[in-house]
Parts: sequence; C-alpha cells; structure tokens
Amino acid sequence: MTERLSRRKLLTTLGGGFGGLVLASMLDAQPTPSLARRATEPHFAPKARAVIQLFMHGGPSHVDLLDPKPMLDRYDGQPPPREAEDDERLTGNLLKSAFRYRKHGQSGLEFSDAFQHIPRHADKIAVIRSMFTEHRNHEQALWMMHTGMIVAGRPSIGTWVAYGLGSENQNLPAYVVLPDPRGLPVDGIRNWSSGWMPPAYQGMQFRSEGMPVLNLRPRTPRPAGVDAGRMDLLEQLNRQHREARPDELELDARIANFEMAARMQLSAGDALDINQESQATQRLYGLDNPTTRGYGVRCLMARRLVERGVRFVQLFMAGQPWDTHNNNAAQTRNVVAQTDQPVAALLTDLANRGLLDSTLIFWGGEFGRTPGAQNRDGRDHHPYGFSVWLAGGGIHGGQVHGATDDFGYHARIDRTSVADLHATMLHQLGLDYARLAYHRHGRDERLTDVQQPRLLRRLIG
Repeated sequence: MTERLSRRKLLTTLGGGFGGLVLASMLDAQPTPSLARRATEPHFAPKARAVIQLFMHGGPSHVDLLDPKPMLDRYDGQPPPREAEDDERLTGNLLKSAFRYRKHGQSGLEFSDAFQHIPRHADKIAVIRSMFTEHRNHEQALWMMHTGMIVAGRPSIGTWVAYGLGSENQNLPAYVVLPDPRGLPVDGIRNWSSGWMPPAYQGMQFRSEGMPVLNLRPRTPRPAGVDAGRMDLLEQLNRQHREARPDELELDARIANFEMAARMQLSAGDALDINQESQATQRLYGLDNPTTRGYGVRCLMARRLVERGVRFVQLFMAGQPWDTHNNNAAQTRNVVAQTDQPVAALLTDLANRGLLDSTLIFWGGEFGRTPGAQNRDGRDHHPYGFSVWLAGGGIHGGQVHGATDDFGYHARIDRTSVADLHATMLHQLGLDYARLAYHRHGRDERLTDVQQPRLLRRLIG
C-alpha cells in the first residue's frame, strides 16, 4: 500500500528546493520589500550608515588598558580605601597594573603599552572612561549591553538597527554576525537574538572558515527539468500555506530567509572571499601570523560587508577570553596579541577607503575588572566604572569622556549608562531612540526602554 504523503511531510521533503525556487524568480524580479530586507529612511540625516561592533567578551580590564591610575601603583598591595572596596568581598588588596601608559597622537590620548597598534589611531578614537552597568554577572551584563536591560529575551541592538533601517543591499542581510570558529561566545546566539521581534531581524551568522554560509547550494546538481518541476510544485504549496496563515511571523521569517539564501547564492561568496584582497592587505590584518589570523580574517570580512551595504556587523570571540580571574596580566597580553593588530588594521583600511567616516566602530565588553586583586594576581568582574571606545561614524576622536575615581572603582565624572551609549550609537545612524519603537502587548518597546538617556554630545558634536 502506498503511504499517503501529508502536506507537512511533502514540505519537509521538498523544502531544500525553496531557495532554488526563489532564486529563479529573483533573477527576473525585484526582491520582496518586506521585514529586514527593505531599506527605510532614518529619522534625520545620519553621520554613519553602518556599525562594526568589536565585542570583547568577559570584560577587559580598564585599569590595565584605557584608564591609567597612578594611585594603584602608589598603594599596590595595600587594603583599598572605603570608596574602592569590593561590596561582595571577593577581592583583596589593590593590584597595580603590569602595564605602563604613554600618550599618543597629537591629542595625547593615553593607552597602556599592552597595545602596540591601536594607539596609532589615537586621534580617531574617543575613549569613554565613565561607563557603568547594572549587574556584575556575565549573562545579565551581556543582556544589558546587547539589549538594553538585564533580562533575557529582548532584541539585540543589531536587531533594532535592522528594524529601523533595513538593508542597503538586498542580496545581503542587514545584520551579520561573525563568531569565532573555535566556538560560540558565552550566552551563545542570544547575543544576536531578535527576541520578541520578527525572527527576520535576527543576526545572521557567517563563518570565517570554509563555506561562509552552509547549505546555499545542493551537494549534487540536479537536472534543470527536475528543478523546474520542484519549483512549480513548491510555489503552489507555499503560496497556499502562507495565504492560510497571514499572521504567522515565524513563517514570514522563514520565507524571507529562504529568499535571502537564494540571493546570497549570487553574492555572499564574493562578499566574503578574502582571497580577492591583495597580499599587502592580508598582511596588514595579520593573516600571515597564526596568532592574529583568526581575528584578522573576521575584521577583514567585516570591512568587506559594510563596504557592500550591511548595516550592523558583530565580531565575537569564543567563550569569554577577557575574564581574567587569575593571572590577569598574562591573560590580558594574550587576548591583546590576538586582536590589537587586526583592529588597528580595520581602522587603517576603512580610513584608506573613505569608509571610516561612515562606519561607527565600537570596542568594549560587558563590564571592566576590579582595581583590587582576586586570587592574588587576577581581577574580578567590575560593573561600577569601566571603559569602552568609539571611532569613525562622525565621532570626534582624540578625546576622553568622563572619569572614574582615583582607583578606577566608580564612574564619577560624566557617568555614562548603557542607555546613553545606545542612544548615541543610534543617533549616529540617524535614529531617534525615542521614536525607534516596536509596539508589543499594548506598549511601545524601545532599545532604551523607559530610560531617558543623554546623548554624548561632546563626542558627536
């Protein structure tokens, strides 16, 4: 007896051909201007058209990299004063930095000598030394930095940008994620989730080793007649299926993703083919060095993506390499060695191509590290005052915004919340944080939620 083939099983069996179906139609038609694929107008004239977020999982030590504290040298090994005590009693005496600071560029911006390459761009960089966040656990701090609140399940900032602006290139996603081939970062794909927004706005992962996107083409080519028959049948079935379910966002997102996959068959391979770059460019990013190659490839891919109209690109590292509870100095040197040259190369390359003015670069993690020692030579999580930096995208470089206290414990001057940072980044893209809203459950949701952030005016003019 022949088994009756259900609609579900038929769709499952034939689903692999959907990309080919859409590809054929798109060679002769305009792509569907829906969801994250359409470009929309910003609220006002933008200074940037794209963002590259260089996210440093684990929390880089601000006092060892970007925020010099001579008082730590002076009182090294001594109990901290009351204003620098660890409220959870997880750290002990003060720990001086193993690094020394020098002034760079015409601005005299200070960086520690852990960095050898990034300080060459001092006059392009604005360091925010007065960041603070609301939780000292990694996950909650990650949710805060990526989604604006310390609760899970909200859309990431990249999702908000894709929702607000769409894509400039209909053949590539608006929001791309470049994870480390060695493994996912802590909290995995929630770092780039669309939360309760339509799934079409979620970050799309591209691989930096092997095929950039899996399953774009069938392993075994099929005869044209077979493909044509599959396409005709799938077109009928899927049209009927969608018309019967007009309000299912998951279905809309799946169809939109199939459409994007079809278009990427034509463009993704080219966009991410770093072999098209000159040997000089590859050396600039450190691709000839095993230590820097992994991060360098992703930085170079990020440049190629924003060059082609991708709005938001995130680079992640496996695990949380900046989480230096033990042997802080050696671990910090190790992560800097992997990232310093590639990040500097990205700034150089963007500037040389005339793209830095229109590309906003963010460097930073979810919090900083304690001024006091943990486990003798390590540093613990520190949300009360830490540093990040911005460059490009209309940011006025060569300056410091805000300050922590003498020991680097609390943000004291021009305290900068994550909402302030997010609102400023959106502003550079021409988006008003108050107007960028998504109506859900009877209220307008925002990246900054109900907070009233302050734009970092000195950085953006």
